[in-house]
Amino acid sequence: MAAHFKAQRVGIFVDVQNMYYSAKNLYNAKVNFAQILKAAVGDRNLIRAIAYVIKADVKEEQNFFDALEKIGFEVRAKDLQVFAGGAKKGDWDIGLAMDTIELAPKLDTIVIVSGDGDYVPLVHHLRHALGCRIEAIAFGKSSSSLLVEECDSFIDLDLDKRRYLIYR
Repeated sequence: MAAHFKAQRVGIFVDVQNMYYSAKNLYNAKVNFAQILKAAVGDRNLIRAIAYVIKADVKEEQNFFDALEKIGFEVRAKDLQVFAGGAKKGDWDIGLAMDTIELAPKLDTIVIVSGDGDYVPLVHHLRHALGCRIEAIAFGKSSSSLLVEECDSFIDLDLDKRRYLIYR
């Protein structure tokens, strides 16, 4: 694992749904996004921190989005899609991928906060074609081993639950 250098320009990209459901399903808890942001940046220069959320018209949702903004995230929201048969879909995989590719020239390090294996080809591209250091932060128990392998470093939130979780 390469060291963190103070001069590194860092971008943080958070797949909020992935993190929310991992914390809920593994620990019946909520994610402490303020602590994740702190861990992701360290003593480096934060250039952008973007949280990708799905709007499901639930009470308290706006409070959560406001809280994310208050701790330093730009919040990108998308409506939950509901299909004719009742199936629901809401993800930001492509939006997050496009943002990382577009911002990569302005960043030294990209931190993807998700354990989703769908990001493996993106990580590969960001490292090899765009020359960025790639870090991931997620719950190891629910993370793709391929994603963990492909990144330059991985912070496993399972190892410090008291810091990264908020119990109800």
